[in-house]
Amino acid sequence: MSTYAFDLDLGDVVEEAFERAGSELKSGYDYRTARRSMNLMFLDWQNRGLNLWTIKNGTQALTAGTSKYDLDAKVLDIVEASIRTNVGDVSRQTDQSVTRISVKQYSHLTNKLTQSKPLQFWLEKSDTVSSVNLWPVPDSTQTYVLDFYYIERIADIGSSGSDNPEIPSRFLPCLVAGLAYNIALKKPELAQRIPLLKSLYEEEWTNATDADRGKESLFFVPGGYRY
Repeated sequence: MSTYAFDLDLGDVVEEAFERAGSELKSGYDYRTARRSMNLMFLDWQNRGLNLWTIKNGTQALTAGTSKYDLDAKVLDIVEASIRTNVGDVSRQTDQSVTRISVKQYSHLTNKLTQSKPLQFWLEKSDTVSSVNLWPVPDSTQTYVLDFYYIERIADIGSSGSDNPEIPSRFLPCLVAGLAYNIALKKPELAQRIPLLKSLYEEEWTNATDADRGKESLFFVPGGYRY
C-alpha cells in the first residue's frame, strides 16, 4: 500500500547532512554544532523573505483607551490586519481592514489620543517582542478585536536537540542541503566541497520557495493591485 508520510527526525537530518558534506557524525559535539547551525539557518530563512507555511492567524482583544498591545514573541511581522466587531454574531460580525503606517507617519499624527474605531496601525519592533500601536485609539462605543495574519518565527530545535524540525516535508531537502553546507564551512578538510554544497543549497532553497508561493491570480489595476 502506498504511503505519503515520509519525514526525517532530527538525527536523520544531521546524519544525512554530514554524509553529504563528506564527513561522518562521530561525537556529541558534532550533534551540538549541527543543532546550532540549524537554528542560525532558520533565522536566515526568515530574513530571506516570506514563507507561506509560517503565516498564522491571531487575534487581540482591544481595550477602550489603550493604543499599544504587545504581541507574542513568536510574531515576527504582520501581513494583514483588520478590526472585527460583533464577534460571534453570524449576521452582524464584520471585519474592516486597517492600514499599516510607518513610524514616521505615526509620529506625524497630530493627536495620538483621539478615540474612535481604529483605522491604522504601526508595528513597533524590538529585540524581544513586537507591539501594535493603533490609531485612532479604540473607544468604548463597541467591542473591538484585532484580527491579523502574522509571520511566525520558526521554532527552535531546542537546547537538548530533542525537538524535530517543525517544517513542511517539502523543505527537508533544503534543510539537509543547507546544513551540509554549514557543516563544511566549519571543517577545513571539507573546504573543497563548499562551492558545490552552497550551489546545491541555493538550488534547493529556490525549489522550496517556488513551491511555497501563492497560486492565486494577480491583477494589476491603476493605483495598486488586487487578487
